[in-house]
Amino acid sequence: MEQSSSEKQLRIRKQFDSFCKTLLKNEMIDYERARSYRQKHEVSFSELTQEELSRLNTEDDYIAESEVFRVLDYDIEVKDKLISEALKYLPEKKRNVILLSFFLDMTDTEIAKHMNLVRSTIHHHRVSSLQALKKIMEGIRNGEIK
Repeated sequence: MEQSSSEKQLRIRKQFDSFCKTLLKNEMIDYERARSYRQKHEVSFSELTQEELSRLNTEDDYIAESEVFRVLDYDIEVKDKLISEALKYLPEKKRNVILLSFFLDMTDTEIAKHMNLVRSTIHHHRVSSLQALKKIMEGIRNGEIK
């Protein structure tokens, strides 16, 4: 027995109506579940303690506030003003050894390989540079070096 076209249309409308109601009901359930989750896990900023707020704090570092030295295709940023000023007084090779050693954590052997020198020379440069840096920094602090 075949249905008439009006009966088919009515059946299709009822199916579509049922589909839409089911869809809306499921969307409402999903929305309520998400809202409930947010209520359990979200906290207003006004409810946080001062300690919790301080952990959310970040500070931006700008290159303008630091000195950048270029060594072997590396840009090495020195944030401490006194150290960066003192490094400027060292000869280039010694400054490069200090920057590679302490700012890029390279070993004497790695630095020697990059600079085409022997390891003992790098060691000597590093030790003598540290002694010179100490004197230069003391001189800058005391106003003897400008």
